[in-house]
Amino acid sequence: MNALGRHMLLELFDCDLDAINNLEAVKGALVEAARRAQATIVDAVFHEFNPFGISGVVVIAESHLSIHTWPEYRYAAVDIFSCGDVLQPEVAANYLVEQFGAERTSVVEMQRGMFMNAAAPVVNKSPVAVA
Repeated sequence: MNALGRHMLLELFDCDLDAINNLEAVKGALVEAARRAQATIVDAVFHEFNPFGISGVVVIAESHLSIHTWPEYRYAAVDIFSCGDVLQPEVAANYLVEQFGAERTSVVEMQRGMFMNAAAPVVNKSPVAVA
């Protein structure tokens, strides 16, 4: 079987309240996690909700990292979706656990775009322009 990508789902519990409720800290942590994982950063968009909570995404050439925080529960949900063989999602995950001070974590990894009995290895291709 061949997969187009890996998708890590992180559940971060009992996080440092200040770390997950600070827009610049959350954005900085996700951008640095992408860098440490050897990702190619394309863009980053984050939003702070009132009265609390932050959502954001770091778009990378290899796919994305995203986060949603619930400071009132000291909880953050993080996705790390990667295509190709260069990105090291485990490095990004470990860095985020440390930065957010998560006392308890759960990590689920899924293979995305599974192709059974493919005649050749699946290669991530650029989309074809349609006229």
